[in-house]
Amino acid sequence: MRATPPALLDGAHVQMFANLGPGQSPTGAVRHSISNFAEVVAHLAIARYADAGEAYLFYCSQKWEVLTDTWHPTESDAVTQAECEFGSVTFVRVAPESPGDLEA
Repeated sequence: MRATPPALLDGAHVQMFANLGPGQSPTGAVRHSISNFAEVVAHLAIARYADAGEAYLFYCSQKWEVLTDTWHPTESDAVTQAECEFGSVTFVRVAPESPGDLEA
């Protein structure tokens, strides 16, 4: 499992990410249309598209494949959403000059 995301997910620049730990299951506060959501989501990423001010919370597989997303006006709102859905989540900011581990 790759611990850091690629620089781009679904064409959006990754700003922050969180790896969900074992036993860190969804709280059930929100329902997603993906069956087996709790089993397939391993990472969260907050990203922005090049010409957009808003943030997207991406729910990703172990291989950083985007499974679904939610839209938020700010990064802070995206973090709040992640905490609502998964409890305590620790996000790591990705520095613009360090776009992430691009090795598999």
